[in-house]
Amino acid sequence: MLRHEFHPGKLVAGLSLLTVAVVYAGDAGGAWEAPWFVAFPLVMAGLLLAGVAATIHGIRPRGTARPEGGSRGSGKLGD
Repeated sequence: MLRHEFHPGKLVAGLSLLTVAVVYAGDAGGAWEAPWFVAFPLVMAGLLLAGVAATIHGIRPRGTARPEGGSRGSGKLGD
């Protein structure tokens, strides 16, 4: 059971920022060389994709609304 609503835009934005962090961590660790301006296109592309994901998630049709209380059954055994 989900305790909160799923937000795919926030997921995509977080993953893009995590990618930037990994790129610069690899640069700091000496694994590869990353120029300073690499972050700008990565962040902008990530925010664009996050906006698209949030928009698609926002306009898709929703399922039927749950009754007040958020539970499916009455809580009795045998339901």
